[in-house]
Amino acid sequence: MRWSAGWEGGPAVWRPRAGRRVPGLGEVWTVEWPHAQVRTAGDGAVALAVVGVCGASGNQLEGALELVRHRRWRELTRWPGSYLVAARSGPVFAVIGDLSGQHPVFYRHETVGTWWSTAATALARLDGAPVDPVALAAHLALGQPDVLAENSLFRSMRRVPFGYLLEITPDGARLVRYEPAEAEPADLREAAPVVRAALAEAVEARFDGRPVSCDLAGLDSTTLACLAARRQAVTAVTFADARLKDDDLSYAARTAAAVPGIGHYSVPGEKETVYYAAVDDITGLPVTDAPNAYTVTATIKRAVLGTVVDHQAPGVHFTGSAGDGLLSAPPVYIADLLRRRQHRRAWQHAQGHARLRNTSVWAVLAQHRAAARSTLPDEWRGTAAELQTGPRPWMPQDWRPAAFSPLLATADWMTTDARHQLAAALTSAADQLTDAPVSLAAWSEEQDLARVGTDVNGWRELALSEYGIEIAAPYLDNEVRRACLAVPAEQRGAPGHFKALLTEAFTGSGIVPGFVLDRRTKGGFSGVSYAGLVEHATVLRRLLGPSSRLGAMGLITEEPVAAMLTRAAARLPLAKGALHLAVAAEVWLRQLEQPVTWWEETRHVAAA
Repeated sequence: MRWSAGWEGGPAVWRPRAGRRVPGLGEVWTVEWPHAQVRTAGDGAVALAVVGVCGASGNQLEGALELVRHRRWRELTRWPGSYLVAARSGPVFAVIGDLSGQHPVFYRHETVGTWWSTAATALARLDGAPVDPVALAAHLALGQPDVLAENSLFRSMRRVPFGYLLEITPDGARLVRYEPAEAEPADLREAAPVVRAALAEAVEARFDGRPVSCDLAGLDSTTLACLAARRQAVTAVTFADARLKDDDLSYAARTAAAVPGIGHYSVPGEKETVYYAAVDDITGLPVTDAPNAYTVTATIKRAVLGTVVDHQAPGVHFTGSAGDGLLSAPPVYIADLLRRRQHRRAWQHAQGHARLRNTSVWAVLAQHRAAARSTLPDEWRGTAAELQTGPRPWMPQDWRPAAFSPLLATADWMTTDARHQLAAALTSAADQLTDAPVSLAAWSEEQDLARVGTDVNGWRELALSEYGIEIAAPYLDNEVRRACLAVPAEQRGAPGHFKALLTEAFTGSGIVPGFVLDRRTKGGFSGVSYAGLVEHATVLRRLLGPSSRLGAMGLITEEPVAAMLTRAAARLPLAKGALHLAVAAEVWLRQLEQPVTWWEETRHVAAA
């Protein structure tokens, strides 16, 4: 697994096993990162390193030393690409992850210093810190990384919330916000050329002489393929399982015929290209630092990547992951419109969403009215009270009221004791929250993007370890995020205007064909999801049964899982998302039991 780590506080006793020291920054190492993706400038009192894909030139890195000297940290996060920043300015050492969790930062205090790392599991192995069951309960019940603020999934390991950096001085470590909680709003038409430029630069930053491939399915991935094809030949692949019943393949074929440089291949579905087909033997899955959704869809991803390497050498593979979250918006922004007393606009948008959902405008408004009058701390206290009562009857998540932190079905599968512990943690988090967000849409989008970022990291491990392919997710880049999220959610998510921001950005550019931008359909994975649930029900019952690690922690009980699998067999609606979360977490807990040597002593090799 690729990761980075560092120590501030005198000579380090430990160092990462197989780690390479980063020049000029003291006790800082990278593991498994290629030399070309670890770049430095300066030395001693003023020094800078970027780890990952960074579009800054060598001259720009040297020029940025002046930014480091004056601790203008945010400006170091404005280059194209996705990367970690480590910088020293005299007695201050700063570690800056990205905004979407591609480069998360964790830390822990020792008596004489501070450790930091992009891998929480590695820090936990320094002293055998166990998984924190309450933090994992929050992950399962709410699925929002920032709910418990600095709590990581391991006891005594702290995490740096998104938008913050870690600043370490001789006096200790502190968190500093470098990114505003909400972007300065920009009109969609004004932001469109900025979005187009940011995406083009993000794609350009990934070219390094290797072959390029790309998913070719929806509007998001198709746009990336078209941008990449302007630079060099692209091997484009479309997962075309007949059970999907969508029109991705026909649009992909038309795109490949219309855009020079795109060679297109379909990936036919097989019996095992379904959800959950890979979880029977977890030893075949790569170890990841957190539970991730690609555990569930691993065989599908393998089929796609296998098709790529059948037609070219391993290289860089573009994915449109996170495009949905940036280019559109869930209807929770209606609550923000009501909060701001924009009642006429809220009514207009509610009408549009009511038509899409075949319901009444009053039902849509009623779903958002309580959230418009609530705050995040109040909601957490309300959720804590709800957890103290018995489990709720299941209903589709879309039917429940809009909320800052919606309680997922997984919460109803936990034991009473686990629910009470989570309730206490939520109450404490509400009492300690000092920088509560105002916008429901902005908070929800940030949490959703962070979840996507963590999942893509899992996919990246699979692609690298099994195929030598580098996954590129430009929609998760800082500057692409900033450009898109500056457009208010009610403009990006307005009903009747499918991904209006991307359409505005590329219409008339000659880059993306017009028929692609005019598309109003979207593929889905329900067919292979249900097939996997039915075909691998026995595996899932065993995985989440009596020997379940989640069960031993009180985070899951057998009866509701069995009920969901029974519903799947009957092709009835069920809590698929909650089940995905539970399976991914169970696999991750079992993987943690595998022996992995993360550290060695600086004077002689020894496992930590």
